[in-house]
Amino acid sequence: SSFSYRMGGRNETTVRYFILLGFPTTAEQQLLLFSTLLLVYLLTVLENFLVILIIRKNHTLQKPMYFFLGNLSFLEIWYVSVIEPKMLTDVLSHDKQISFWGCMTQLYFFVTFVCTEYILLAVMAYDRFVAICKPLRYPLIMNQQFCAQLIAACWMCGLTTSSIKLSFMAQLSFCDVDKINHYFCDISPLLNISCSDSSLAELVDFILALLVIMVPLGTVVASYICIIFTVLKIPSSQGRQKAFSTCSSHLTVVTLFYSTTLFTYAHPKLMYTYRANKLVSLLYTVVVPLLNPLIYCLRNKEVRIALRRTFTCR
Repeated sequence: SSFSYRMGGRNETTVRYFILLGFPTTAEQQLLLFSTLLLVYLLTVLENFLVILIIRKNHTLQKPMYFFLGNLSFLEIWYVSVIEPKMLTDVLSHDKQISFWGCMTQLYFFVTFVCTEYILLAVMAYDRFVAICKPLRYPLIMNQQFCAQLIAACWMCGLTTSSIKLSFMAQLSFCDVDKINHYFCDISPLLNISCSDSSLAELVDFILALLVIMVPLGTVVASYICIIFTVLKIPSSQGRQKAFSTCSSHLTVVTLFYSTTLFTYAHPKLMYTYRANKLVSLLYTVVVPLLNPLIYCLRNKEVRIALRRTFTCR
């Protein structure tokens, strides 16, 4: 899995491929794990595709809130597709190899999608803030052009962050250790098996994680503090309930996504040493994307009505 060459009078070993150890299972467990993961993957893609379809088909959902929700569903289809198909083949395969550049490619896209989702969830919080705290100015502020610019900015931030992180990760040397105790190429496993000094890559990763996690998180918290104060001023309890109901599904999704990813990306090298790392990763790569469309559909009255309309009308 590696080849050696001389560099500055010493042997330098470069790994050509990695072996993803994944989840140790017996033959019986293997089939059960494969079936479960395949079902979850297909359901996640189907649910998110249905959300996009419902939003496109129903004119009542042609609002910024649902425009962002459609983009979140589009993002999550790619987000799970960059990890789960490889994970599925590895469950049944004895050969769990991934080439060095295949690993870097998977990492690049995964980091892009994670960072984009952090920022998109913050944009969705800002949208709720404008809708509830500045209702009269809402159509003027959240116009079509501005919404499109916000989505473009989310993707640009995600792609830029990922490119910077990867440029430092790709420079690391991996000597004789080619086994990754994980089911996909993530930053923490790679930092831990690198034989070169990874302190600069860690520092860059930490600074970018701080920006990509804390700035959106700060936006979400500030938006919801303003929303709570505005809603509490609404005289009727029915009015308060209606205002909160438009936020509850988004707040649930934000809590799920941020809480599961925060621990892993706030200090990646340290997180890898815990046995729970793979299970925490399973939450945000498999469970959360499956739950998100359900949360939005079950907790949102407009989406439920649109869903019924889409499948009952001829």
